[in-house]
Amino acid sequence: MKMIAVLRLGHRISRDKRVTTHVALVSRALGVDKMFVDKKDSKLEETVHAVCERFGGDFSIETGVNWRHVIRDWRGVKVHLTMYGEPFEDAVEEIREKDGDLLVVVGAEKVPSEVYQLSDYNVAVGNQPHSEIAALALFLDRYTMGKWQCKRFKGKIEVVPSKRGKKVVTRE
Repeated sequence: MKMIAVLRLGHRISRDKRVTTHVALVSRALGVDKMFVDKKDSKLEETVHAVCERFGGDFSIETGVNWRHVIRDWRGVKVHLTMYGEPFEDAVEEIREKDGDLLVVVGAEKVPSEVYQLSDYNVAVGNQPHSEIAALALFLDRYTMGKWQCKRFKGKIEVVPSKRGKKVVTRE
């Protein structure tokens, strides 16, 4: 199976902590293996590690990375999610068929034009202002063809699907 990573650009620690945390949570839940963040944020790392420890999974996060190096050195397909790109429904099948791992780039603030040039695909999940979390979730769902739903995390806590109420299994 291909490795999937997400690169979060423009993380502003004081302003984006919840949004970037949600990017990480969506990434983990929808089958991403690793997340890179361009600004060092130890609190974000602790939060994500705590979720993985409780709920399981092999998801990892690395903050304080040089985003240019991550994109340039990536040995696989590089997809930048933006409202200015080609329609994702047109591109996702072609991207899925490419060999190699997948790097998905999502921005927080204005993304440098260099990102558009370094990416193999600039993909729009709609051409209107929207949440990068929603764009990432939609893209990952289509890219994996919903297979993320079959993943089992084997953590200390497992939420059991239920029509009504909360069902949780706790393991030691």
